[in-house]
Amino acid sequence: MSISFPKSDPAKGTDGWRSLPSIVTTHFWFKSFGTMGFTFVFFVAYVYLLKHPAYPVTIVPATALDRLIGVEPLALPFYLSLWVYVSLPPMLMTTRQAIVEYGKWIGGLCLVALTIFYFWPTAIPTAHINWARYPGMAFLKGIDAAGNACPSLHVATAVFSWSWMNRRLPELGLGRGVCIFSTCWCAAIVYSTMATKQHMALDVAAGIDLALVFVWAFNLAGQPSRGIAGRQYRPDYGIAEQES
Repeated sequence: MSISFPKSDPAKGTDGWRSLPSIVTTHFWFKSFGTMGFTFVFFVAYVYLLKHPAYPVTIVPATALDRLIGVEPLALPFYLSLWVYVSLPPMLMTTRQAIVEYGKWIGGLCLVALTIFYFWPTAIPTAHINWARYPGMAFLKGIDAAGNACPSLHVATAVFSWSWMNRRLPELGLGRGVCIFSTCWCAAIVYSTMATKQHMALDVAAGIDLALVFVWAFNLAGQPSRGIAGRQYRPDYGIAEQES
C-alpha cells in the first residue's frame, strides 16, 4: 500500500464540495444509528474483556521510542478525535449495501483484535507519572484503562479508515489537500496513542500490521477477477449488480 495523491482538478473540486452535503445526508440516519450501534456493541465486548481477562495479563515492554516520546497533553484531542475520524468513511458512502459491506470489514478487524485480547490480554507498564498534573489525561485514564493494549485498536481502525478515504476522497473530487489533511490526521491519532501513554510502540506496530492485513484483504476482494464470483465493487465500495 502506498500513499499517493492524484492530481487535483480545480473545477472538479468545486463540484465535489457542492455534492458533499447530499452525499453525507444520503441514508443519514442509517449511517448515524448504524455507527452508534456498532460502537455500543464493540464497547460492551471491549470493556468486558478489559475487566474480566480470561488469562494472565502480559505487560507490553517499553522501547527506546516510548522513552523518547514524553507525555503531551495537546495530543489528547487527537486521541479522542478517532471517533470522528472512523465515522467519516460510512458518511461518504451513498448506498446501504456499501455501508453494510464496510461495516463487515471493520467489524471483522475489531473481532480479530477482541479475539486476541481474549486469548492474550495485554497491558502497558505502569507509568510513574503524576496524572493530577494533567487533568484531561487523568479523566482519560479513569474511563479507559490501559489494557487490551496489543494490537492497538485505536491505531488499527484509524489506519484502516485512512486507507479507505485515501481512495474515496479523490473519487469525490475534493482535491489533493483533503487527502493530505486526512493523512496528517491519521498520523496525529497514531502519535497520540503513545503521547497519552495509552499504548506502547509495539502496540502501535501491531495495530498497523493488523490494519494492513485487512486493507490487503479488502483490496483483494475488490478485484473483479479475484473477489466475489460474478460481482465487482463500485467506486463507493458498494457491490454492483451481478454481472450477466
